[in-house]
Amino acid sequence: MAFELQTASWILIADWTIRVLALLWIPVRSTPAAARSWLLLVGFVPLLGLPLYLVFGQPWLSKQRLERQANASRVIIERQQPLADLRWIPHDDAIADDITHLGERMADFMPMSGNAVALLDDYDASLKSLLDDIASARFEVHLLYYLMFDDAVGHAVADALRAAAARGVHCRILLDNVGAKRGLRAFAKPLRAAGVEVQAMLAGGLPWRRSARMDLRNHRKLAVIDRHIGYTGSQNLADATFVPGHPNREVVARVQGPVVSQLGALFASDWYIETGIALAIPEQPPEIAGGTPAQLVPSGPAYPFANARNMVIALAQRARKRLVLVTPYFVPDDATLDALEIAALSGVKVQLILSKSNNQQLTAWAQESYLDTLLTAGVRIALYRPHFLHAKHMSVDDEIALVGSINLDIRSFALNAELGLLCYDREVVAQLRRIEAEYLADAEVVDADQWRKRPAWQRSLSGIARLTDSFL
Repeated sequence: MAFELQTASWILIADWTIRVLALLWIPVRSTPAAARSWLLLVGFVPLLGLPLYLVFGQPWLSKQRLERQANASRVIIERQQPLADLRWIPHDDAIADDITHLGERMADFMPMSGNAVALLDDYDASLKSLLDDIASARFEVHLLYYLMFDDAVGHAVADALRAAAARGVHCRILLDNVGAKRGLRAFAKPLRAAGVEVQAMLAGGLPWRRSARMDLRNHRKLAVIDRHIGYTGSQNLADATFVPGHPNREVVARVQGPVVSQLGALFASDWYIETGIALAIPEQPPEIAGGTPAQLVPSGPAYPFANARNMVIALAQRARKRLVLVTPYFVPDDATLDALEIAALSGVKVQLILSKSNNQQLTAWAQESYLDTLLTAGVRIALYRPHFLHAKHMSVDDEIALVGSINLDIRSFALNAELGLLCYDREVVAQLRRIEAEYLADAEVVDADQWRKRPAWQRSLSGIARLTDSFL
């Protein structure tokens, strides 16, 4: 009996010691929203919450990865200096002027004129376009993707790379170790045997645990063919139905012009961060392909200031007439939520387009908890019905479009390496407006009065799920 009492006393002391230490430690090293979530978990189950926080609580990166990112950023900035004549300078457009400076300070790349941008929203057609361009490659193919499956699309991409390598084309592919686990398992060995260089990003095992927090991911999607054609957007290397019951709808930008050199530089940066090998950067100036000014905006924990949230908030704050946001996962932090509310209350027509179906149920429940406030502020919300809307893009007035891999959730903002393409062009915005109109034609408009009549248990469930926002 005495032993049992003594054991219980030590457990009680340990529990409260963990709670007090967590209260002193966590708020200093986390955002307020994240700190609240972690303190709630530690408060309920201290012996479980503390180990989880130590593993997942901070988006830390090794000194080596941070140094390599700094080195890559320095080279990117230096190599752009001789290209000053390609810098796009907005005229009589304060919105674009502010955004171009922010993007360059955050993420190294300057706005460059002379691009051609085509937005592709047909899933199969965009993949066919990529495969056709790989089939036409003459000297180099670089692919970087979060997800690659061992399905028909994965096999088609692997076959295209093997055929290109057989023609003497130098092929490299970077794949996220978790998102593309099936693709790496199925294709890494045969691709390497065919002469394709394959590299896993944030690879598992002991090297991973020494290099970064284990749930940090590289969520970017990009392709560069012959330094002449580039792709970026939301689409992965997998069949549209890779999540059963949730066929994906995407948007991909096929680009030509100077911004392709930025995509190539970002690929080289990520390759260097993963391997320590610096790829050769071409000396010749980028070619002019069109009239669209564009700017690449990568983000992630390796950058001092490149938090994707900052760009989303800046765009929302500068909208004067209309702001449209499309995302499959909407779990914003307080600053992003405030920016959308303020824009709507200021008279901007704010349209949020989400997917009615969702492949992540906890995220779907959590995002429901944010809609009441937005509806009250005047934000229009639509739920796209036919497919799982996996596209991620924004349009601001008729002036600026942002297309890429950035979700409007805390994971994209704080944990993932992401990529956005800013286009300062009314024609590109018009392309995006047509796509947005197609979404809205097949969407269910959320009625504020009906939404507030949801059953109490449903409101409670979404409120509880929201407490996990920092873990999603």
